[in-house]
Amino acid sequence: MVFSYFLWAIFALGATALPAPTFTFSSGAARPAEKQVLSEYFDMLGHKVQAGRKMSQAPVCNLKNAAQPIHSPTPLSGPSIGLTLKHVAIGRGTQNYTCGTNATAAPTAVGAVATLFNASCVASSYPDLLAILPNVALQFDLNLAPSSTLNLSPADLMLSGHHYFTNSSTPFFNLNTRNWKLGSGGFAKSDAMPAPAGASIGQNDQGFGAVPWLKLTARNGATGGLQEVYRVNTAGGNPPATCADHLGSSFDVQYAAEYISLPSTSKSTTTSTSISISISISTTTFPPNPAKPSPTHHTPH
Repeated sequence: MVFSYFLWAIFALGATALPAPTFTFSSGAARPAEKQVLSEYFDMLGHKVQAGRKMSQAPVCNLKNAAQPIHSPTPLSGPSIGLTLKHVAIGRGTQNYTCGTNATAAPTAVGAVATLFNASCVASSYPDLLAILPNVALQFDLNLAPSSTLNLSPADLMLSGHHYFTNSSTPFFNLNTRNWKLGSGGFAKSDAMPAPAGASIGQNDQGFGAVPWLKLTARNGATGGLQEVYRVNTAGGNPPATCADHLGSSFDVQYAAEYISLPSTSKSTTTSTSISISISISTTTFPPNPAKPSPTHHTPH
């Protein structure tokens, strides 16, 4: 289901009564902080419903309208010249750590595992909703089995890939699923900034902070033209400061984030339309889009 059309269906229903949704929270039953997060989400959704009643047609899923969030006061380095926005996903999973026998040592990061859900249409039409979705998603349990086809609650986003590490320094993204074939490949960290103040520290507002925002660049062998990936709007994922409670063991910390994928653009298939993505105080303008839009521009999810 395309999120834009999910909202449009609500708009069209108007005052029709809908059954209350049921969700599985991380704690089984919603705790106060989780209720607050969900309340803010549905309050924003309610405003979209009111605005939607004045629409004559459903919002168009077009990534030309998407904007990358600004990291203040210091932004991540901008996308390289020649790239265009291809895919936006909400990643939900765990950051993975290990500890030795030194109680005062900091845990060692050994990778991450996340399921990716297609949020491209949300990015194009509802950037304010997109910005809070990682924190909303963090509050719910998630079936991380590779065979899972569950959508991401409560936005009903469809699965669009998987993220994991092939070794301690190579994050890998597989964006090839039965719904989309967007490419895959290993990446390397190019830039990093601490998560901004106010980022969710963890589930139920308990934890050790949000993992940093990142810019990743593709290693040799990436397919689908994938060149760069940004991890932004992070929620949770940081470990405790020391290994005191995890001596001689490995452990996971729940997290969620927004992932933005940028592939190269072929000059031979361009039009006069360009994409502008705000990445700092200034605006970076990318070269023209291909004449034939990528599947994420119009494919339902």
